[in-house]
Amino acid sequence: MHNEKAECGALSPYLKKIGEYLDDYLLFKHPDAMNHALSWQRVLGGELPETGLGIDALLKDMGQYLIPNGSQIPKPGCTSFITTGASTIGVLASLSGSVAAPQRLGLTAFNYLEALSLEWMAELFELPQGMQGVYTSGGSTANLIALGAARQAAFETIGIDVAEDGVQKTCRIYCSAAAHRTIHRAAAALGLGRSSVVDIPVDEQGCLCPIALEQQLEADSNKNFVAIAIVANAGTTDSGSIDPLRVIGELAHQFGIWYHIDGAYGLPGILDPSVRPLFDGLVLADSVIVDPHKWLGAPIGIGAAYVRNRSLLERAFSQGSAHYLEGSFTEIKANDDYYNHDKTTSSMDSMGTPYSDYGLELSAPSRGAVVWAIIREIGKEGLTERVCRHNAMARKVADLANNHPNLEVAQKPTLSICCFRYVSDNGFDLNELNRQIHRQMVLNGRNIPSTTLINGKLVIRPCFVGARTSWKQAQTLVDEVIELGDLITSK
Repeated sequence: MHNEKAECGALSPYLKKIGEYLDDYLLFKHPDAMNHALSWQRVLGGELPETGLGIDALLKDMGQYLIPNGSQIPKPGCTSFITTGASTIGVLASLSGSVAAPQRLGLTAFNYLEALSLEWMAELFELPQGMQGVYTSGGSTANLIALGAARQAAFETIGIDVAEDGVQKTCRIYCSAAAHRTIHRAAAALGLGRSSVVDIPVDEQGCLCPIALEQQLEADSNKNFVAIAIVANAGTTDSGSIDPLRVIGELAHQFGIWYHIDGAYGLPGILDPSVRPLFDGLVLADSVIVDPHKWLGAPIGIGAAYVRNRSLLERAFSQGSAHYLEGSFTEIKANDDYYNHDKTTSSMDSMGTPYSDYGLELSAPSRGAVVWAIIREIGKEGLTERVCRHNAMARKVADLANNHPNLEVAQKPTLSICCFRYVSDNGFDLNELNRQIHRQMVLNGRNIPSTTLINGKLVIRPCFVGARTSWKQAQTLVDEVIELGDLITSK
């Protein structure tokens, strides 16, 4: 039955209960959701309710049937994806924002932390001086926003306001063949067309070949193309490869083209001293993206796009005024000092920094407080330890594989991804063999990597990014691959 008091009243007793359910979930002792799907579907499904169940009964159903049948992704042994389970403080900060600041509007502590946390990340990851950012729902949107700024800049140089008048010429975006496919989707969404994206060949390590890029740029230089951007990878999703950032950046500057670096996954790798030299050239970037919901352990739905000139974002994405919205605030212009404005008497005196004009979202959660909380909890030192640990785990997997007669490393690890496979001399199709090994690992549910193709070879691909993922997972994953490979080849 409907319980209005519970619906609108105190949170603490219900948070305590849901916290207990979530703690049980994080023990990872429950079976996979698909092992008994009909049982939870019977309880959670059914017809549209005419009468409410009430919060107490609903929480019980959530604790018994919803939460235990969630995703495998937060498991320490799940290394399939570069997204992972949120850290404890990430969950708590996200919850705080959903209650206390459901919008990133107004002169609030949450709006203040949007800017501060973006500044902290820029400093943490050594972005070019003066870069300003905006939070997004993830790397897909961040790439679109950065390339939207690049599109605006490229057309402005030929006297066209593309945001106002539309794309009027054939365009080109140059990226490696290993670039994330969101680059192509962004090109489609920005009206450039997927065919505008030119894939540049990669070398054996999956890095963009600068010579091939230069040849393509030379070949296109006399054509009537509008060159929008050159995109480099600071950590590919397939293997974690880092493109030669400085050489590519110098080519971008030589040809007068916007230089974008996709660091959605790999940018935090700069914290690892053994990898840091590979980020030389970051200073040349016009835009950079990073996803805190990957290595930083933020809840899913938090990415960030940085550009040298944020006014480009405003010209590219500003929605224009809306009387109902601006009319809710006093006309105090947002600037760096507006939190100390001597005439400010209410948090509703200004919208605060107008982030909605720098990207695609008007309604958006307060993501900055989550990133601020994560960084403040463990600091640069804690994040560095995590990144170094995960990178070292990938190298550990490679060492174990190199020292086993039936394992083969397909590509030397750069960051926290190691691509390797089981090999056999008994006439097996090795791609199919490793597909079978991977399928059984997924069914076992202890270590859940993904697979990918490296130079035509299907490989096992663990990616270590989870805050809860420890050294144990590196060893047990390799042990399971060997065990299953031996079992399948012995039949």
